[in-house]
Amino acid sequence: MSSLNTLFGGLELKSPIIVGSNSQTASIDKIVEFEKAGAGAVVLKSLFEESIAREIAANVSDEHPEANDYISYFISEKVVGDYLSLIAEVKAKCSIPVIASIACHTDGKWEEFAKRIEQAGADALELNVMSLSTSRNYTPGDFEKLHENIVSNVKAMVRIPLIVKMGANISNPVALCSNLYAKGASAVVLFNRFYPTEIDIDKLTFTSGNPFTSAADLSGALRWTGIVSAAISQLPIAVSGGVDSYRGVVKSLLSGAYAVEVASAIIKQGAAWITEANSGLKSWMEGKGYKTIADFRGAMNATDTENAEKLLRTQFLKYFSEVH
Repeated sequence: MSSLNTLFGGLELKSPIIVGSNSQTASIDKIVEFEKAGAGAVVLKSLFEESIAREIAANVSDEHPEANDYISYFISEKVVGDYLSLIAEVKAKCSIPVIASIACHTDGKWEEFAKRIEQAGADALELNVMSLSTSRNYTPGDFEKLHENIVSNVKAMVRIPLIVKMGANISNPVALCSNLYAKGASAVVLFNRFYPTEIDIDKLTFTSGNPFTSAADLSGALRWTGIVSAAISQLPIAVSGGVDSYRGVVKSLLSGAYAVEVASAIIKQGAAWITEANSGLKSWMEGKGYKTIADFRGAMNATDTENAEKLLRTQFLKYFSEVH
């Protein structure tokens, strides 16, 4: 009988399938449903730095500047307080690991929030660092340094595992992952996804693009997971973005991931997707004769020279010459 148990960033999971942060992971009833369906862990809906800042900006007033500090404090406390209550309530009803999530792009007050999140009972904290660097005065490497600073500052305040969810706009994921591990990160997630922007050519307005990922989005994360897991074998990785069936789970594990974060497929198909993916993974393992995930994890990563050659290939020339 094959076992789906795995370790990820110090967390013991009964399945490598982690429900990624999304609107449904703010619902206690939904999270209970995900646990019953076989999820290994859940990432709570993110606490967004920009949302707090936007709400504060909408409520402060130039007419009463003396009240602005109080308003800022009140709004921050209300948002954070609600989040801490969610953590405590989920922990009271669920036994799977609960991962809190902070979506941040500065190294501001997150150390303080992180400590309170730990005290509320979260099993781990995911730091979701995303932003676009557009200044002509930008110094290459500053964005990567921001990741390291945030991890260092938060690590000094908490003992729970820190998981860093990175965007794909990193010049060298291997170097950054190595530095994050040295700073105290327990695991990384590859990759976050930018908000999709579309243009309505009739109304000449910006609209939201497709918010969901598909299997076509998976290849980039598989490539870098295969490369990073070979270069930094002691750093657990989770794949995110494009896992839409058990096959995506298998591919991720073969690439060297310890787990996957899934949101789009679960939003579209419900908690039943988790059960089906676990069943498909287990059937595949039994068909191959694998007893544990460790038996095949990383079998297709860059540790093997031939695998490395394929993962490092960036040009289409050879592919098209073979096709035509």
